[in-house]
Amino acid sequence: MRKQYEAFDILAVGRRARNYLTRMVDDAHDCLPYWYVQINSVPAYARHVRVDDAELVASWYEALVSVRHMLGPEERAAEVEEALLRHLLESWGPQGLRYHKPYAWTKTIHASFHEMGYVLSALNRVLTEHPGHTEAEQLAAGLVRGMRGLVWERTTATFWSGDWDLGEKIYEFPGDVYLRDGGFVPARVTGRGEECIRNAVLLQPLVQRAEKFNDEVALDLAEGIANHLLGLARYFNWKGEFFGHVHSAVWFAAGLARLGRIMNNERYVTRAHDIYRYVLSLSSAFGWVPEYAQWRPLNEEHCETCCIKDMIECGFELIECGYDYWDVINKFTRNQLVEQQIKDGCFVSVDNTRPDENGYTWREIDQRVVGGWSGGAEPNSISLARFRSIAGCCAGTAPQALHMVWERIVEQRNGSVYVNFPMTHCHALADVTAGYPNEGFVRVKAGQPGRYIVRVYAWMGQQLELLVNGAQRPVLFREGGVCVEGVGAGDVIELRHVLRDEEKCEKARGQEYHVIWRGPDVVEMKEAGAPLRLYQRTLGVPKEYPQPVRVHGNGEVAMRPTGQKG
Repeated sequence: MRKQYEAFDILAVGRRARNYLTRMVDDAHDCLPYWYVQINSVPAYARHVRVDDAELVASWYEALVSVRHMLGPEERAAEVEEALLRHLLESWGPQGLRYHKPYAWTKTIHASFHEMGYVLSALNRVLTEHPGHTEAEQLAAGLVRGMRGLVWERTTATFWSGDWDLGEKIYEFPGDVYLRDGGFVPARVTGRGEECIRNAVLLQPLVQRAEKFNDEVALDLAEGIANHLLGLARYFNWKGEFFGHVHSAVWFAAGLARLGRIMNNERYVTRAHDIYRYVLSLSSAFGWVPEYAQWRPLNEEHCETCCIKDMIECGFELIECGYDYWDVINKFTRNQLVEQQIKDGCFVSVDNTRPDENGYTWREIDQRVVGGWSGGAEPNSISLARFRSIAGCCAGTAPQALHMVWERIVEQRNGSVYVNFPMTHCHALADVTAGYPNEGFVRVKAGQPGRYIVRVYAWMGQQLELLVNGAQRPVLFREGGVCVEGVGAGDVIELRHVLRDEEKCEKARGQEYHVIWRGPDVVEMKEAGAPLRLYQRTLGVPKEYPQPVRVHGNGEVAMRPTGQKG
């Protein structure tokens, strides 16, 4: 009997995400998120850090909005979403920036421009969800104008050969830290380096604000930041290569592509594409993306899930500019993005007798971690001992990537209904059933009459069979897919092809991995990772987990007898 494998279920991924987002919060502090979660400790715990009230209240708000659109409303999720919105709208100060509150676990009260990227993005989301939200509009406009007032405008190059007009608007922040009670202080830095690219994650939310809400100051600031990164900063070489933080660079590239599209600036689009292709060259076909480029040997790198989200977002922006990255997005989503999510906490050591105190929580961590994402995975495993085995930042960005994909599974444009991804999805335009990875078919029940286009991928092969209401039809290719004209509401379109196991040697993290593909899905990786093994997708085979430690109320610990769970 042929093996059966787990099917990709985007809603199941969303449900797990909602579990984490609604439970890994502190009710004593109005549902403030916990960024820092130590699942390898005995017992496991989470504790508050400064960033909880900085970027997390913004990104987790967007994450919960994303899963709400996918799954529908839910009482606890609505409660946490409203609390995160309250946090987001509080604690604003000088120069229109948002500062974290003075909790017991925080020290210097400051804002960073990297974090303002998350904050502005969340305000854009608030205004999309709640059009006419006066307070959010005032804060967003004030933030943009405050930041515009803080940049240095570079106009002239003074060189040994003379003075030269730089010829374009170029804006640079003097630093990456702005103290609430002191502004820029040269002695104060984040210490992360690469200030220009870390600050430049502002680009995508600035362009979104300019495009959606007609903010000319946002467009001006975006253009100045883009020009600085592409020129005077000398951050990217002529091929789009760089040394440093992949998350920031690819998020910037997404904004650059979007800026180029709305300004009809081909240079911006081309440079964004160069950056994207460079990061693809460092990544695996199934979506493992390094956290840093050229910062250390590639075989020492880990994958921050935020980077996968950025590759998905930037891929969509480049699609809007005319490039074809549907297959990249499809494979990255259904493979490494899913695998880096915690699906079972049975391996986590728990002590439910300890009360929450001093910013720490111990209770039910094994259940609460389900749905979180790794801040640093290898292609075949998650290292539980790593500082960011689970990362609060990734828990906020990964659900946004899911929602981007979910929105585009089925869409209507140019008078046609497109089924872009071979993913099971119930939509008013089309009810889609996909057979992968067990069977090679996409079945579409039309929700309205018209023309339908089912996108095709190279891994489907050349022998495609098209059925409409069970009757064979000639296969007509148009606009990247199989085109079916004259479809009536309720008609069933089915695209079928042969699907076989295919073993490939894939390069990832500077090493070779022997990967079993079935269509777009990695169903097995022959190099078994440890301690938290990925790609255990065969149905009926117990999944391997590290042996957990049971903690008794008296402080004693004992090993649970098995490390497996079916």
